[in-house]
Amino acid sequence: MNVTSTVAQKFSDMTFINVSGDNAWEDGKNYKGQPNLGNFMGKMEYGKMIAGCAAALTTQTGKLAYLGPLINDETRRLAASVYLGAQYCWTNYLKKNPADLKFTVTWIGFWFNIPGVTLDPTKVANDFFNAGNDIVISGIDTTEGLVVAGQRAKRGEKVWAISYDFKEGCAEAPDICVGVPYFNWGPRYLKTVKAFQAGVWESTWFWDGPDWRNINDPDTSAVGFTFGKALSADNKTKVETFIKGLGDGSINLWKGPVKLQDGTVYIKDSAVATRYEVWYLPQLLQGMVGPSAPTK
Repeated sequence: MNVTSTVAQKFSDMTFINVSGDNAWEDGKNYKGQPNLGNFMGKMEYGKMIAGCAAALTTQTGKLAYLGPLINDETRRLAASVYLGAQYCWTNYLKKNPADLKFTVTWIGFWFNIPGVTLDPTKVANDFFNAGNDIVISGIDTTEGLVVAGQRAKRGEKVWAISYDFKEGCAEAPDICVGVPYFNWGPRYLKTVKAFQAGVWESTWFWDGPDWRNINDPDTSAVGFTFGKALSADNKTKVETFIKGLGDGSINLWKGPVKLQDGTVYIKDSAVATRYEVWYLPQLLQGMVGPSAPTK
């Protein structure tokens, strides 16, 4: 994001658009006011909530693991969204004690494995399963969590995985894949190109959500969820009910009380989190195990 801003300053006659940044958000922390710089992002928080719901309905041990990339505002809020979705479906659909659902996060240090720099996601995934977690939910851009789960399932273990970021992300181990939340950039790309063609493009920050009429519509929905073969028919029905609730507003998981990992009240009782509060989530949430910030 910062590099994009620097380059946009150097080449003022060109337009630069950064995906996931907030340099063009007037109300954000990092607003630059550069007329040739834009941002857009999909509301993957919803996809992650759906993933969390599917994981909570599927687990047999009540122990969920999240394979995270680096730590920043985006990755904290996405991991937290998985946790919120899991807790909701665990308590509301399965009627289980929220304290009995365990959620552990390990960050590898980047979006994919860099030998000698990051943790090895294959080892991290194996460590998760060795510790009794039976589902690994991936937050990285590669498929190690799914591959490891598939290998262990072939040895007779009851384990599953949720992939990330690619619509066909279940393909490497379809039988144990619960699902995959994915971005669909096409609709925003098309709108952007049309704005350029019409000569009306302006520096803008977009945060596009799903099309709740059909979250998997490739022409309209910025975020989707592919249902995996490992999600049972009954659980799929529950997840679809959950999606409907997210879409009509009857389910709002960013409504207080929401506490941070250190016990601080972040969203007061009955209050609804603002876009700012969600985007800049400063810590993981209470109940999540794992670091909220990089180690110094």
